[in-house]
Amino acid sequence: MIVGSTKEDLTQEKRVSLTPETAKNIIGLGLKIFIEKNYASHLGIQDNEYKKVGVEIKNSSNEILSLCNLLIKVNCPLEKEIESLKEKTHLVGMLNPSKNKNQIKEIINKNVNIFSLELLPRITRAQSMDVLSSQSNLAGYRAVIDCVSEFEKAVPMMMTAAGTVPAAKVLVIGAGVAGLQAIATAKRLGAIVSATDVRAASKEQVESLGGKFLIVEESEDMETTGGYAKETSDNYKKKQAEMMREALKKNDIVICTALIPGKPAPRILTEDLVKLMKPGSIVYDLAAEQGGNSAFSEAGKINLVNGIKIIGVKSLMNRLPLTASSLYAKNLFSFIRNLYSKEKKDFNVNLEDEIISKTLIKEI
Repeated sequence: MIVGSTKEDLTQEKRVSLTPETAKNIIGLGLKIFIEKNYASHLGIQDNEYKKVGVEIKNSSNEILSLCNLLIKVNCPLEKEIESLKEKTHLVGMLNPSKNKNQIKEIINKNVNIFSLELLPRITRAQSMDVLSSQSNLAGYRAVIDCVSEFEKAVPMMMTAAGTVPAAKVLVIGAGVAGLQAIATAKRLGAIVSATDVRAASKEQVESLGGKFLIVEESEDMETTGGYAKETSDNYKKKQAEMMREALKKNDIVICTALIPGKPAPRILTEDLVKLMKPGSIVYDLAAEQGGNSAFSEAGKINLVNGIKIIGVKSLMNRLPLTASSLYAKNLFSFIRNLYSKEKKDFNVNLEDEIISKTLIKEI
């Protein structure tokens, strides 16, 4: 059985699905691997490094698509790749089905089994495959680094002969994986950190990292059975805005990470709330590509409003492509190891396995 991987569109995506390390592990399962020529050369990983572990290099994507039984990608295949996909191929990646409905329909019509890893259930057995966590962890770290770069003041408190420089105050909205990593990174850099989340269970996690948890007084349970945040009521949004009004006046940097699976990002910071911040402050919106948590945020742009920088993030993992690729490739290996049956020497679409049934897209 052959696992294939083609190059991504480098204008949009710098990550790769395979590293030499994970390729070696996949081959150890008894599988062959074909990749496209110069597959990861943009990351400084040359074809010879893949050849050393037994990967075969092919000259074109068409050659791989015509031969492979399992295609692994970072993003949804390009239109020309979809045309070349053969029947009964298995496709695994972060396929973003809500955004790529037309492409997914085309692929389903070609009798291809599609597994989208964003749909993984939050169960212990799936943790090693959790692409959202591995990539979000990096996003939270990078968010703080970017903010510090844009912030025109020192972050930690400094006591000097000329006087004391106060520590910067950072507010993190959303205490999921990205938010928690942002809290930890900001604390390491010496900031005073607070955070808020609609899930009350986040309080203990925030405080364990040294952050102050800002509570919206509301009795609603805002957590789904899968552990994700759900959409809030109008009453909750009103109370949340009141709490934000006071918090925004005090904070120098606000990092927005709040997302609702399968829906546009919740708009938490209105135009009026953003304008409460001091000139020189920063709003860093990790949710910009899903519509944004903040007013004035646009994906890939920095907008200046009343001296406040609103940074809309786009393709953040392209700033950490080597690390992001390494983690993503390990997630993929874990998924492939679960999907492949050594006994049958085939990929086993076992719908009684929650990991398989939840990630398999049957219709859209």
